[in-house]
Amino acid sequence: MSSSQQQKSKSSRRFLWLALFIVVLFGGYSIGWFWLAGRADREVRQHIAELNRDGVSLDCVKPEIKGFPFRIGLFCDRVEYENTALRISASAGAFRTAAQVYQPMRAVLELDGPLRITAQNLPQLQFDWELLHASARIANPLPERLSVEIRKLAGEAEYSDSAPRPLFTAENVQTHLRPNGEDIDVAGTVSGLVLDQQLLDGRKLPPLDGSADASLNNGVGLVRGGEKSLRGQSGTIRSLTLTSGGTTGAALSGPWSIDADGLLDATLRVTIQNPRELSRILAEAIPEQRPQIETAFSGLAILGNAPSLPLRIVKGRATLGFIPLGVVPAVQ
Repeated sequence: MSSSQQQKSKSSRRFLWLALFIVVLFGGYSIGWFWLAGRADREVRQHIAELNRDGVSLDCVKPEIKGFPFRIGLFCDRVEYENTALRISASAGAFRTAAQVYQPMRAVLELDGPLRITAQNLPQLQFDWELLHASARIANPLPERLSVEIRKLAGEAEYSDSAPRPLFTAENVQTHLRPNGEDIDVAGTVSGLVLDQQLLDGRKLPPLDGSADASLNNGVGLVRGGEKSLRGQSGTIRSLTLTSGGTTGAALSGPWSIDADGLLDATLRVTIQNPRELSRILAEAIPEQRPQIETAFSGLAILGNAPSLPLRIVKGRATLGFIPLGVVPAVQ
């Protein structure tokens, strides 16, 4: 056999071994993926079964694990929830999750609308959106990070004796949550929020933008213990703003706490941005209070374009500067 023929033979054998190795590797990977998918499917069904007790019913309709070959995730045709003790039920459209096989603890999810909520003594609420997606870095007892974004959000209420009533629309809503030691940090934004005039009894407000940055003390422990009340809890509002056009509005910051009786205590600071323009907006929205609004804000305008005032709440009684505002209801 010539040397050229020997080289061709060796090359053929190498190619054959390489092809065989690829087939075995892919076959083994496929077996592993489907084994993992089967295990995930059993665990999902087990967790749902564990939740379905004491009057709670949670259903992921037609659950299926998908994503082969490089992703893995849970898909449901729709999701349904009911709590007979609280007399509340909810349902939404298709639910999808996905994680890379090599990063199973980093997951993304999407939920299709509409979300319908029925509760005692409330009209049926419906929320719909163009896109709702979230991402999470999974950990125990809380995700290391959870982010949710909703685009083109709209809400409406339906009463038994009338047609659905629009509530609001918003261009974009974002929420971010992360544990910070034993506390929980929460941040969020909303842009292009428009409250329907029917909700405001025919009054009109311009589109609003808002943001929040706050922390809940011992929030991780609250979640771990399954607490359902904020009584005895405390936290800090680093920034809470509501503006029109980004230049006119109000900002709030400071610590707060709620005692065992549900009464709020807080030492806050309120900053008014562009008080003259804010006075005009509020006077148009509440014309019957126009003289009082103009008088109050003319005094604020003397202090500058962004005056700040202390807002004190002691056992539920609120005072802005030296002006009593009334009583904040107790938290249940």
